[in-house]
Amino acid sequence: MDALKTIAQSSMKETMPEINIGDTVKVSVKIKEGDKERIQMFEGTVIAKKHGGISETFTVRRVSHGCGVERVFPVHSPNVAGVQIVRSGRVRRSKLYYLRDRVGKAAKVKEQIR
Repeated sequence: MDALKTIAQSSMKETMPEINIGDTVKVSVKIKEGDKERIQMFEGTVIAKKHGGISETFTVRRVSHGCGVERVFPVHSPNVAGVQIVRSGRVRRSKLYYLRDRVGKAAKVKEQIR
């Protein structure tokens, strides 16, 4: 079991910024179309994080054309090219699933002043 942990830790990325719940982030995702590869941005609010070593993930939500879209990104995936933090949010919960039921300005997260 220790061998698996050392392999997992050696393959982890260390260039990821510290992502917190409520932050608005831009995730650069590599998309493969045929033999071409491009990078697409996905901007939204981090509503959840799932810890678990090599299988750690974070969920980003945004509203696109009036429809809510959520994507789950593995932190250590080679398809995630990078994460940029746009603004930090001030929240009091670890999961922001209640934002799914809110519309418009009610679905906004207050900005944390640092």
